[in-house]
Amino acid sequence: MPPALRKAPTMADVARLAGVSPMTVSRAFKVESSVSEATRQAILTAAEGLGYVFDSTASNLRSQKTNFVAVTIPSINNANFAQTVRGLAERLKPRGLQILLGYTDYDMAEEERLIEQFLRRRPEAIVVTGGRHTPRARRLLENAAIPVVETWDLPQAPIGHVVGFSNAHAVRGMVDHLIGLGLRRIAFIGGDASRDTRGADRRAGFIAAMQAQGCDATRLVAAGPPPISMREGAEAMGQLLDTFPDTQAVICVSDLSAYGALSECQRRGVDVPGQVSIAGFGDYEIAGISVPPLTTVNPFPGTIGTLTGDVILAALDGHSKGPQTIRITTELLLRQSTR
Repeated sequence: MPPALRKAPTMADVARLAGVSPMTVSRAFKVESSVSEATRQAILTAAEGLGYVFDSTASNLRSQKTNFVAVTIPSINNANFAQTVRGLAERLKPRGLQILLGYTDYDMAEEERLIEQFLRRRPEAIVVTGGRHTPRARRLLENAAIPVVETWDLPQAPIGHVVGFSNAHAVRGMVDHLIGLGLRRIAFIGGDASRDTRGADRRAGFIAAMQAQGCDATRLVAAGPPPISMREGAEAMGQLLDTFPDTQAVICVSDLSAYGALSECQRRGVDVPGQVSIAGFGDYEIAGISVPPLTTVNPFPGTIGTLTGDVILAALDGHSKGPQTIRITTELLLRQSTR
């Protein structure tokens, strides 16, 4: 038979060991404590020795504060979103606010479900990735009565605060640069536009920029459901080379797919950038160490996180005069994968 579970130490146990009352123990665990530092340290030492973990549920019910911020991201293995969450956490941590993270897998229906689940737990604020949601998710956010921040996008009709950039505009800059190099037969590799709305905006930006320059905008290769992997990027590049062998340049929806495209060119003996220029998006670490290094767009994901944290803290402190829209200026990083 499995061993019986030990009885967890209680607040009364900590109080007896520290020689104080249970109420003093409760106060000592609050962020803004009225307990003297010496008493607080004695209580924390006693709690550490007993392995006691403070249960804040009852205290939170009384104060109407949960001390957490809900965040949805589309992918848990995407370095850019990880940097955004890290930047946000660094801003919130000094205030005793923690992050409750939800993973949508680029599925708006799943985002809706997560938003409802989060709001049942009464977060201090909620952060969502992107500016497009199901009608019900939008209603939930509009009626949440807490700060709402949409990130990584510039929605046409913001729900509350926004910290993001125009994905379409960022790709237009890439297209204009390649055309300025004399490259006109340019392709775009992306994913399922119905799921990855930011990827869809990049694709739309590509089409608009190509048409504005009087170039053919039909060299579009779908690489599968997001997030697009390196393998899928390689497969899409192979399809592109087979279908449009005269392609001069390729813009990929992300650096991962761009690295896959680069690898496929190397397998086929296609010179990059001599025969085909390749560009990505995101400024992932792999873009800087590939051979040749990949031209890409830096969306400053960590800055998105820190500025989102600033917006939330200002709103919680009552310093926000209304919904803010903070525009991130992306940077085109020119490297050896383009001429």
